[in-house]
Amino acid sequence: MTEDGRWQISIDSGTCIGSGVCAGTSPKYFKLDGGYGTPVADEVDADDEVVTAAESCPMEAILVREVGTEKVVAPLD
Repeated sequence: MTEDGRWQISIDSGTCIGSGVCAGTSPKYFKLDGGYGTPVADEVDADDEVVTAAESCPMEAILVREVGTEKVVAPLD
């Protein structure tokens, strides 16, 4: 499922409840900051681990898009 290229990660701070699922699932890419999920970096190399974390978020607060095309990678409906 990993695609070539780079992905942009964003978290909707108004939607995030600070469950920590993202940081627990993928500490390489996510951390808790002030009790809320935060991406470690805004852009990352494509990695299935990022998709897993986004799909695991109970509030679907994580949005992963392809850099350049803005195509949504996760979460998918």
